[in-house]
Amino acid sequence: MADFAKTYLHTELREVREAILWKLDGLGEYDIRRPLTATGTNLLGLVKHLSVWESRYFGEVFGRPFPEPLARWDDVDARGTDMWATEHETREEITDRYRRVWEHSDATITALAVDSPGYVPWWPRPQVTLFAILVHILTETNRHAGHADILREQLDGSTGTAARYANQQRDAAFWEARRTEIERAAKAADPTIA
Repeated sequence: MADFAKTYLHTELREVREAILWKLDGLGEYDIRRPLTATGTNLLGLVKHLSVWESRYFGEVFGRPFPEPLARWDDVDARGTDMWATEHETREEITDRYRRVWEHSDATITALAVDSPGYVPWWPRPQVTLFAILVHILTETNRHAGHADILREQLDGSTGTAARYANQQRDAAFWEARRTEIERAAKAADPTIA
């Protein structure tokens, strides 16, 4: 069961990583960088953030540090800088780093047993296993893939979990009718709305 669980989680992680990068396809520099929420969430920032934290969790946590410099996790001045790209950081630098992180993480996952111990100093219960970190990173990456899906939909209406499932086959009239119906139902459910 342990080998099955490790293989299953690792396969799922590989797929969602690809989905994250796919969200950048076909968009210009401004659209992948611009803040699309009140807190500044943007597509390239999500990739940068995921690369930093995946490198930590499959690196430092298991005594296998990622070989490139990262800001310290406890550096108060650096907090939040992993969520956006400066004008000096290129798309290629960030996406290539994410792919190098995958290679490093994959090597850790392959080398260690699912019950191998790790230590997460920033967690209240810092003693962990590879299984726990696989679940954590898969959960976090999926969470951010959902954010990326919504951001991409705001930009050009594209949705889906992978290129092969892209939901662009419906026209704008279909989506406007669907949105109108949902809005009508929302108003009908709330008696305080006139």
